[in-house]
Order: sequence, then C-alpha cells, then structure tokens
Amino acid sequence: MNRYALVFACALLALAGLAQAQTTTLTVAIGPEAALSVTAATTPLATTSTTFGNPFTGTTTMNYMIRTSKSSGTGTITVEVTSDFSGAGGPSVGTPPTAGDTLAYTCAVSTPGTPCSGAQTASTKAATAVGNFGAGASSAKAGNAASVAWSLTDDPAYATGTYAATATFTISAA
Repeated sequence: MNRYALVFACALLALAGLAQAQTTTLTVAIGPEAALSVTAATTPLATTSTTFGNPFTGTTTMNYMIRTSKSSGTGTITVEVTSDFSGAGGPSVGTPPTAGDTLAYTCAVSTPGTPCSGAQTASTKAATAVGNFGAGASSAKAGNAASVAWSLTDDPAYATGTYAATATFTISAA
C-alpha cells in the first residue's frame, strides 16, 4: 500500500471515532374523528300497493368510521330533511297535505353504534337521531354499516308526478 493510501485510511479511522448517534422522540396526538359515506346519491321510494294500502318505502345505506374519546367520548349520526319534497300537490315533510302524513324511518347501525329506537319521524326543522356511540367507540378501519329504512304515507291527496326531497346525514365524534 502506498504512503498516501495509508495516511488516508488512518484519517478515516480517526474520523469514525468522532461520529455520534442522534435520536428524536416521535409523538402523535390522536383525537376523536368521524366520517360518513352515503352509498347511493338517490333512494327511490316505491309502494307495492295500487289501493293506498302500503306506504312508499326505500332504504338509504351508508358506511361510517368513528373514534370517540376513551373516558367521556360520545358520537352521533343524525338526519334532517334539508330540502322538502318539491312540487305543488305532492307529499311534504314540513307541511303535509293531510294531518298524520309522515316521512318516518327506522335505523340500523352496526356495532359499536346503537341505532335509534323504534320509528322516528323525519323533520325539516331539526336533525333527528339515527345512531349513537359511547366512550371508546371505534369502527373497523374499512368502516361499519348503517342504514335508514324510509316510510312515506301513501295519501290519495298527492297529485301525480315525481317529487324529490334531500335528507342530509351528519356524523360527529367527541
């Protein structure tokens, strides 16, 4: 080995002893979080009767993800009719043409959620319950299933035509 190579090798060995390891601590703050995805943009309501015996029915399906705080966390899924059925003479959630006409629904929410209890009446004035979550609730990474089964009174007073309303679902976590 020539003299310059030997000097260079000795210099590298001397510098190697000066190297120092450096570390860092990684921290992450994980808070409550929730997301909701309605499966289809439209939920058709249909009846199986031709004599006003059965209501118009249909089901809205959705997928939810949630994480609530461990000690005192809560969460909810709610729905509100934010745009009533359009068109004169048709059904209405806010001002039905006949007393007793309703847009009602029942809920299904998979664990860790608890679905609403019994039939609920949809509202244009306030959000109503679909499901609740307690402390420490956490869904599957891919999400969990929920659905709302709608029931609209079939009233002979409704004028023929096609009517549409908008139901807005909201999820929250604390």
